[in-house]
Amino acid sequence: MGKVTRKRYSGEFKSRVALEAIRGEQTLGELASKHGVHQTMIAQWKRQAIEGMAATFSGKAVAEPATSAAEVEKLHAKIGQLLVERDFFAGCLCSLGRDQRREMIDPQLPRLSVVRQCALLRLNRSGVYYQSAPESAFNLMLMRLIDEQFMETPYYGTRQMARHVRRLGHEVGRKRIGRLMARMGLVAIYQKPRTTVPHPEHRTYPYLLRDLTIDRPNQVWCSDITYIPMRRGFLYLTAIMDWTTRKVLAWRLSNTMDADFCVEALKEALARYGKPEIFNTDQGSQFTTPRFTEVLQERQIRISMDGRGRWMDNVFIERLWRSLKYECVYLHAFETGSELRAGLAKWIGHYNAQRPHSALTGCTPDEAYHGSAPTPLPGLTPATVSVSNSEKLAA
Repeated sequence: MGKVTRKRYSGEFKSRVALEAIRGEQTLGELASKHGVHQTMIAQWKRQAIEGMAATFSGKAVAEPATSAAEVEKLHAKIGQLLVERDFFAGCLCSLGRDQRREMIDPQLPRLSVVRQCALLRLNRSGVYYQSAPESAFNLMLMRLIDEQFMETPYYGTRQMARHVRRLGHEVGRKRIGRLMARMGLVAIYQKPRTTVPHPEHRTYPYLLRDLTIDRPNQVWCSDITYIPMRRGFLYLTAIMDWTTRKVLAWRLSNTMDADFCVEALKEALARYGKPEIFNTDQGSQFTTPRFTEVLQERQIRISMDGRGRWMDNVFIERLWRSLKYECVYLHAFETGSELRAGLAKWIGHYNAQRPHSALTGCTPDEAYHGSAPTPLPGLTPATVSVSNSEKLAA
């Protein structure tokens, strides 16, 4: 068998593909089919391009110093120190997930082969070269059906969801439904034992909203991520919402489930509307990463996180996703990221400025937020809502 030659990509090609990924007009699957590059590699190039642009404008670039004869002895001592540090950091990197380590592989490094990179990251080389096929049209159709049903019954697990899809006339198994739900980031909502271990470097925070009266703007903000189906793929949407007035303060779309688009939405909301007293999210890795929490801590904002399986802890933004999908996404078969972005901008603008809200005594979120209408009803926490309902039933 002849020697297998690795495919090389020029810097111009990588930058062009990364720029298309940053624009967000196409999904990763579409970009992979268009350019013949694996989705993981495109996501890596996108991240490298964003980090490279930040370094370019930071003004912290330092020219490589020339090595003089007087520094040779220091450099020899440094070699030993670097060897120790290399082994230390290699051990730390192995605590990351396999997918995260696989994204660190760069076939274009001239002085570090893929074989050596795999050895340092303790990865199997065959897994690095494996290229997964994009989701088929049938799978995309199933994901659309799953998403619609999950809006109605968020407590459906893989068994119930598979039964539901089969009743619609599609012969599919539980394993396929489970894989697609995992790809969409959907997890059935129910009380269950602790089955997931947080990232060792990510701190989680307690839930601060229980029994708290929330009755004014900028007292509590919340955020979440949802899956948005399209005609030929899918994207992810994050939004920042004011708890009391239900106003959407900022939002972002992305074709990858990284933390960057969440951080961008957060920074936009802070720049436009000041800062809240408390910021509430779930325990997803995008919100527990230091890149996200440090933005809040620098502004002395208290961080609150939902308990596992506690969908009621962030119920208002969950209700926003339901309205957005039924009133906008499901009614339009968006094909490109630009069409989806324009459609969401139109709907969110209507939601904020023109759509009366029953919890705000008929006011719009904009009117309630800016105080240009009668005072809205106090924002109730999920715990208070459940207590009120119990009292009504008892009465």
